[in-house]
Amino acid sequence: MPERNDEKFVRDALGRLPVEQAPDSIWHSIQTSIDASLDAPARVPARPLFWPRSRWAFAAAAAVLIAGIAIYWRSANRPRWEVKLTSAGKTSQEAVRAGDWLQTDASSTAEVRVGTIGTVEVSPRTRLRIVTTRPDEHRISLQHGQIKATISAPPRLFFVDTKSATAVDLGCQYTMNVDDYGNGLLNVTLGWVAFEWRGRESLVPAGAQCRTHANAGPGTPYFEDAPKAFINALEDFDFSNGGEASVRTMLVSARQRDTLTLWHLLSRVAPPLRAQVFDKMTSFAPLPKGLTREKVLALDPPTLETWKNELAWTW
Repeated sequence: MPERNDEKFVRDALGRLPVEQAPDSIWHSIQTSIDASLDAPARVPARPLFWPRSRWAFAAAAAVLIAGIAIYWRSANRPRWEVKLTSAGKTSQEAVRAGDWLQTDASSTAEVRVGTIGTVEVSPRTRLRIVTTRPDEHRISLQHGQIKATISAPPRLFFVDTKSATAVDLGCQYTMNVDDYGNGLLNVTLGWVAFEWRGRESLVPAGAQCRTHANAGPGTPYFEDAPKAFINALEDFDFSNGGEASVRTMLVSARQRDTLTLWHLLSRVAPPLRAQVFDKMTSFAPLPKGLTREKVLALDPPTLETWKNELAWTW
């Protein structure tokens, strides 16, 4: 699809712009307004108003010039998204913009170039919509199917919305699949992804995954190689009201690496269980210097963040 040269367009348009003399009626209305303001009872001290007719024409041209520059600047700084669609052995490529839909069938795939920050590989039987293509926000909505996103950009520039969660890129590579109801699975292979929904956030590092269910949002992240009993108990806790019994099963089968899951559980279990989760975590490694049990159990945000950063070395 040929791209329009906006700079040439603006330059040519300005070159064709005629300079017109303003009609006498304009000067009459201006003078009338000035006289009326001078006759007002409480007026500020008047100062001479110099507005030669040539300046009126200049102002009109300047306004058009400013508008042209603004149009060009916005166009030049708008990330260009392109889609390469492969179907039946044939490949086509075209630009896309916010509001466009993309759907693959059983025998087609697509690759979306997300401006200059990365790509999204679209699997067969997938439907998505391009939502936002601004320099400060790149967003798609995944209706159903599977994608693989590879993003190299500062955090929180790329977003994937589903019916039950939003994947927020923190500089990463991941796959995500979702069904028509909003149930899905996020699997991170590089970097980190924040999985968010209605104030709930799950932080998912490389090697970990996180499920999401319709009307429940994202669950708790876990590593793919976690014990089967641990994963089953976690799913019961997140989506089947497993409660205390599920937590106790996880505490029995947890490994040191599973402190990723336990760290998230600190803020998701009732206070009596929180102390047990804390004790299990510190059995793998002592609490870092400067942090206290009391602040952890009180869910002090800076304390939890510092502990997470320390624990991440083992993840």
